[in-house]
Amino acid sequence: MSSSPFGRVLTAMVTPMSPDGEVDEKGTDALVDHLLETGHDGLVVNGTTGEASTLTDDESIATVQRVKQRAGDRAVVVAGVGSNDTRHAVHMARRAAEVGADALLLVSPYYNKPTQAGLVAHCHAVADATELPVMLYDIPGRTGIPFQHDTLVALAEHPRIVAVKDAKGDLAASTKAIAATDLLWFSGEDALTLPLLAIGAVGTVSVVGHVAGAHYRAMVEAVDRGDLTEARRINEALLPVVDAIMTPSQGAIMAKAALVELGVIESAAVRLPLVESPPEHLAALRSALSTLPTR
Repeated sequence: MSSSPFGRVLTAMVTPMSPDGEVDEKGTDALVDHLLETGHDGLVVNGTTGEASTLTDDESIATVQRVKQRAGDRAVVVAGVGSNDTRHAVHMARRAAEVGADALLLVSPYYNKPTQAGLVAHCHAVADATELPVMLYDIPGRTGIPFQHDTLVALAEHPRIVAVKDAKGDLAASTKAIAATDLLWFSGEDALTLPLLAIGAVGTVSVVGHVAGAHYRAMVEAVDRGDLTEARRINEALLPVVDAIMTPSQGAIMAKAALVELGVIESAAVRLPLVESPPEHLAALRSALSTLPTR
């Protein structure tokens, strides 16, 4: 699969903030430029790593608009519009479409734990709200609600529900769903990107891509041409950075710290309840970044 309406190498962007916790528009522009210069053809705004849960609606929509204006036609801009209130998700989907989003990311409703029938109805309502393609976001470790196999099969029948960001961590279930549907599959867990590509995923929605976009681009291209030896070599080279960003605390915290280390953004500020990295995490991060081969 050589193309998709979402791009193939995407990063779930952090939302750069000033030290006082305000959204940093200049930092957002710099981050977009950095990602486009390092192999990305898609940008996800207002996902988990973008701290969407602590942004106001207006901040979220303004960020989508700014990223789209900066990226233009150079990348697909995917707007996270998930909510545990279907009416709110529909509202955000329409607003994102109005300011130029190219596609939507829809996480399963969190906390209120709907049935699978409720999950289907929720996704249909959001997908019906605009003409944009929808990528489902399956991350039950955060939401408490997985997209079960039969639910994915049913949702795949909707003409605008066309992809899944898979952060479930169940390769057997992923293999089964890929075989049973025509949904485009994206890795949503950096440690499993290569296994997911090997079983049929078309790309990745990464966190580590903030610092390793070119490496993920090379990995996708290696799998495309059947060069699993090269893909494994890239994957192994990425392991220290994946571990340093995804393991010590939380992806948004560590990704911002890494971007400060690289000079892309000025501040690693996050909003409570997140807090910045302690010195020992930063030391491990610096060590891991030093091992990343240049591409």
